Amino acid sequence: MTKPELYTEVALMRDFPEYQLRIGDIATLIDYIAHPSGGEEGAILEVFNAIGESIKVVTVPISAIEPLRADHIFSVRTMKQRVQ
Repeated sequence: MTKPELYTEVALMRDFPEYQLRIGDIATLIDYIAHPSGGEEGAILEVFNAIGESIKVVTVPISAIEPLRADHIFSVRTMKQRVQ
């Protein structure tokens, strides 16, 4: 797999419940990071809401993202708020 270019939008290929993110969610790739003990390289993503506000920055394995493709479509879902 070719690594997506920095500052492009990518799609998640699996769920990340710890971040309240689901397969198919879109994020902007902002950097790559080496695994601290030699494991899989990570991708640092910035996640935006539907109106363009940054809502979180997360790190996921590079295998969990893919570049957007012509056969992808956007959809909208509500992000559940955690009870504090």
